[in-house]
Amino acid sequence: MNKKNLAAEVVKILKAKYPNAKAELNWDKEFPYQLVVAVMLSAQATDKGVNKVTAGLFKKYKTPQDFANSNYKDLIEYTKSINYYKTKTERILKNAGQLLEMFNGQIPKEIKDLIKLAGVGRKSANVILQEIYGIGEGVVVDTHMTRVTHRLKLQPYSNQKDAEKIEVELGKIVDKKSYTDFSRSIVLHGRYTCKAQKPMCPECELNKICPSAFNL
Repeated sequence: MNKKNLAAEVVKILKAKYPNAKAELNWDKEFPYQLVVAVMLSAQATDKGVNKVTAGLFKKYKTPQDFANSNYKDLIEYTKSINYYKTKTERILKNAGQLLEMFNGQIPKEIKDLIKLAGVGRKSANVILQEIYGIGEGVVVDTHMTRVTHRLKLQPYSNQKDAEKIEVELGKIVDKKSYTDFSRSIVLHGRYTCKAQKPMCPECELNKICPSAFNL
């Protein structure tokens, strides 16, 4: 099975497993900027940890204007339990101000514009586009995507430092229409089944087509 066919089969199997797959960060769809903040907080942190922080944060702050009108001292009371909270808090304040100044408070619909904002790289931009707008401009490359697709031999890189290279490789073999389904389901599969330390190969729905099954 070539890589394109393998990728298509992976999408088919995992879409059946996760029919309602989406990012596990909590946010109010009425206030989409909350997702931008949650994604920024999620760098090198668990979604579960972020959701604990945002449970209180999002009761008070809902819009870019809310965050821009806040200050470091107030925000840090909510963010201080997250890794790198000082830097992240500074970036949230800067990001909100930039969004208001550069885009009139409207979250951009293209990666090239999103990555102009503080604290937003390609991974974050892809998540934001997929979850807020349903736009699959690229594949979300995080530690789970890196690990699972490397084990599936869909891409040659095992280190997330090669995130952009991985995105390019996967972009060649995954149908663009499937970028969102592929991103969401692979991340969940890596989080709950194809784990870093103890992959659950016997229970894995991909074990018949995965080149690394039972060999990890």
